[in-house]
Amino acid sequence: MAAVVLAATRLLRGSGPWGRPRLRRFSSGGAHPGVPLSSPLPGVPTPVFATVGGQEEFETKVTTLDNGLRVASQNKFGQFCTVGILINSGSRYEAKHLSGISHFLEKLAFSSTARFGSKDEILLALERHGGICDCQTSRDTTMYAVSADSKGLDTVVGLLADVVLQPRLTGEELERARRAVQFELEDLSMRPDPEPLLTEMIHEAAYRENTVGLHRFCPPENLAKMSREVLHAYLRTYYTPDRMVLAGVGVDHEQLADCARRYLLGAQPAWGAAEAVDVDRSVAQYTGGIVQEEDFIPLAVLNTMMGGGGSFSAGGPGKGMFSRLYLNVLNRHHWMYNATSYHHSYEDTGLLCIHASADPRQVREMVEILTKEFVLMGGSVDVVELERAKTQLMSMLMMNLESRPVIFEDVGRQVLATHSRKLPHELCALIRGVKPEDIQRVASQMLRGKPAVAALGDLARLPPYEDIQAALSSRDGRLPRTYRLFR
Repeated sequence: MAAVVLAATRLLRGSGPWGRPRLRRFSSGGAHPGVPLSSPLPGVPTPVFATVGGQEEFETKVTTLDNGLRVASQNKFGQFCTVGILINSGSRYEAKHLSGISHFLEKLAFSSTARFGSKDEILLALERHGGICDCQTSRDTTMYAVSADSKGLDTVVGLLADVVLQPRLTGEELERARRAVQFELEDLSMRPDPEPLLTEMIHEAAYRENTVGLHRFCPPENLAKMSREVLHAYLRTYYTPDRMVLAGVGVDHEQLADCARRYLLGAQPAWGAAEAVDVDRSVAQYTGGIVQEEDFIPLAVLNTMMGGGGSFSAGGPGKGMFSRLYLNVLNRHHWMYNATSYHHSYEDTGLLCIHASADPRQVREMVEILTKEFVLMGGSVDVVELERAKTQLMSMLMMNLESRPVIFEDVGRQVLATHSRKLPHELCALIRGVKPEDIQRVASQMLRGKPAVAALGDLARLPPYEDIQAALSSRDGRLPRTYRLFR
């Protein structure tokens, strides 16, 4: 910082040809020596900032059509927009259907439709507006999205409606999707990073055979069973207007609503218009208890406070290592490869977990270190530590929302789940309001439930589940004596 200030000062003052200081207009050195950097310089014109339409209102607008479909938009300055359809569907709703359908449908997205003979035709239509497309599925949401020039909004919405409601699902496309899923499964099993598999395993352990605990990836044995009829049965149940949100960022709300009425109101899907009667409305059941929705913000702050990452920080040793998992774990135990906190949040439940890895010979000691950290969550919270975590969480929130696709997903997911959207300043106010007792309360409540454990690799020295549960219920987080490496 000192080097930057000195460089700026020398650039502004400089030297004349005879060695005398040369002062520039508006320079604070000499001409206006008493003006602090936080105040405008005398004589400098007042800046004028660009806005959308000259008067942009920072709000998310929501309109519900007659068929139950919601249209949500967020204005944002720029030439391009991101528009998509989010559907309340995913692996958590597959209990009465073939497991892996959502994963399979993701690979079929943006293939041929009633109006477009192939995926190439779709891409060419988007290319005229500088557009790109993508489809992503999660445990509770399927998202079809397009980013393109705002002038092509009508084309984009019409294309999205066709892709979602009128897919042809030809035999050739089904076979291509089978190969894509098969390749992804093989790649998943060979990746050196175990995080995706561990995430699946921890959900299966925490929510056994229900909702978000169901397989997110298509099992290999189900690939051959994926047929047009099987897919249509699922689509008929969950791809209904009342379970959809058309979300847009960087668009005029009324124009987006008009496009929705034109292409999505009264549209007949390829699988017929029969009413869905088999919708799975199960509430997620955690094996040891349910995390309450009102505790979402304190748990997010707790997750940031735990932090963590790899054993070598991205900025070099000693930089940015202020979270608990860095200070208490990675900085003290050189043999641990990784320790990272994750917070998975859903409409009706949530999961806070720590992923860690080490040499198989030190698995028992690693588990005890993690159980100690979990128990410490319910202990005293330093005010400076809490304020740092809240500031970091707000900073990540605001920086992520500088990206148009991220705003789109945030708008769509919130409106899909709650029919409205909390704006960033509202979320920041909630984060600022978190107190040490809130962290202690949610941590203590979490520790009273049964833990979910997932392990991968050489597990000969992994302590029994009962001992892990006993350690989390103790005051110091220690495993029973027979499993302690150091007494």
